[in-house]
Amino acid sequence: MTSHDFKRSSFDSCVYFKKNNDGSLVYLLLYVDDMLIAAKDKGEIRKVKAQLSEEFEMKDLGPAKKILGMEILRDRKTSKLYLSQKGYIEKLLCRFNMRSAKPVNTPLAAHFRLSSALSPQSDDEIEYMSHVPYSSAVGSLMYAMVCSRPDLSYAVSAVSRYMANPGKEHWKAVQWILRYLRGTTDVCLQFGRTEDGVIGYVDADFAGDLDRRRSLTGYVFTIGGCAISWKATLQTTVTLSTTEAEYMAITEACKEAIWLKGLFSELNEDLQISTVFCDSQSAIFLTKDQMFHERTKHIDVRYHFVRDIIARGDIVVSKISTHENPADMMTKSLPITKFEHCLNLVGVHC
Repeated sequence: MTSHDFKRSSFDSCVYFKKNNDGSLVYLLLYVDDMLIAAKDKGEIRKVKAQLSEEFEMKDLGPAKKILGMEILRDRKTSKLYLSQKGYIEKLLCRFNMRSAKPVNTPLAAHFRLSSALSPQSDDEIEYMSHVPYSSAVGSLMYAMVCSRPDLSYAVSAVSRYMANPGKEHWKAVQWILRYLRGTTDVCLQFGRTEDGVIGYVDADFAGDLDRRRSLTGYVFTIGGCAISWKATLQTTVTLSTTEAEYMAITEACKEAIWLKGLFSELNEDLQISTVFCDSQSAIFLTKDQMFHERTKHIDVRYHFVRDIIARGDIVVSKISTHENPADMMTKSLPITKFEHCLNLVGVHC
């Protein structure tokens, strides 16, 4: 690619781009043997395809309809683009015999209180679980979550902690997620034209892990109101308060914001300063407080880099109401109305 004047992105090694003499850009996304080419001028796309087909045996599949199990749907009248995994999810349900299961409204119900104490205790239970495709099911759900389903983040994060020794209750939770997918196969991400920059939302669930009492970090980033990056993960250390948990979550979200900002600026998008919204006023205060007093001296130094980022003005951290924070769905089970509101806030539509 570089021999054809393409530059490799320093933020994502799968992204290549080339600037033409007239200032227009050609983007090429390469993942193993799958390739997507995007440009304003179709002639430029044809030129790149001709150059590549001289060197490689290639199959031209025409306008992009599918890549890596994700379906790309276009509505040119409304200038909207949809990313869906309907086909993949239907195959997934078929594989785990859940096609005729009764659908549910949320990815994980509040009554699931998962912990390692629910791992198999008796020989019968160990024997039963040895025939359950737990790891395979969780791995398959994880792929759906990573590609186009931010709504699964919290649920998949919860069930993936018990891959080494799952019990019956853990398997019931996985089946619940599959039942949720059974009723939401049509859910997709909806993208449209926008002038808005990258906006992030972050939340934390203090001591949510029942085994080691670690907190959960959840964040989601949007552009034009549609999710482009999301994560739900356990924090590496135990925090002593909700404020600390939120502070560490803000640090993780700011690292992602810096990466996204760099990627977009490299792709010739002059984005505004990224804003990260958090619903904890005390955590926001902590990010701006340069004093290492009693409350923060035990927090690992690597979490304090967020203070320099904010002091320089690279990222802005602002307060948002809990009711308007879609990252809430990344850290806990929510009632159906609140859950649907979070999905609407990040462009996840049926």
